[in-house]
Amino acid sequence: MIITFLGTGTSQGIPVIACECEVCQSIDFRDKRSRTSIHIEVDNLSLVVDTGPDFRTQMLRERVKRLDAVLFTHGHKDHTAGMDDVRSFNFKQQMDMPVYARKEVIEQLKNEFSYVFAENKYPGVPQIDTKEITNTPFQIGNSIITPIEVMHYKLPVFGFRIKDFTYITDANFISDEEVEKIKGSKVLVLNALQKEDHISHFTLDQAIDMAQRIGAEKTYFIHMSHILGKHRDVEQELPDGIELAFDGLKVEL
Repeated sequence: MIITFLGTGTSQGIPVIACECEVCQSIDFRDKRSRTSIHIEVDNLSLVVDTGPDFRTQMLRERVKRLDAVLFTHGHKDHTAGMDDVRSFNFKQQMDMPVYARKEVIEQLKNEFSYVFAENKYPGVPQIDTKEITNTPFQIGNSIITPIEVMHYKLPVFGFRIKDFTYITDANFISDEEVEKIKGSKVLVLNALQKEDHISHFTLDQAIDMAQRIGAEKTYFIHMSHILGKHRDVEQELPDGIELAFDGLKVEL
């Protein structure tokens, strides 16, 4: 299994004008955080979790030539806005793109991308094959995928476990039952927005506590605001076995 971090950042805390904070002005490539998404190569499958606004640029940067399915964690725009760009894979692969999401997210996609799901489609729009999932394991090809339901304030969000890898974004609460589904993972990816308290995201300290509770061999933090601080500085504060991810990082299991 090869994991590629397409993006590790968030719209949270990003101003609408040019920012002059130390992170935004940093020349360290690890501080250039596009919106969070991940590419997974497993069992001869090419999967993407979430298609944020930077999806097209991320896929071009990583030279992803095939895409077998998209999984959505939830319906917030910073995780869905790039769905239109699957059309390139429709054209190249001559197939509808399977999209896996909970019922509420599928309905939201149908509203926000109404032209994609119209009865009389405009030529060239993305071809999407929606697959409704619930909090039970499902299969894509030869891979079994286990949803992990977490809470993003009051919004249920799906993380996903595939073999020894678990991916969770946009969470500030994970129940004991769901934690048990994660335990035994060798690699865990978990969100860590900032150091200050936040209504719907784990802080850095909360993410560290959760990572240590789960006990994966390696944990990578994602969905980081520029408010969190520079990669080089924050890395020095982290316990052994925990690192900040960065855009373009590849991990092989």
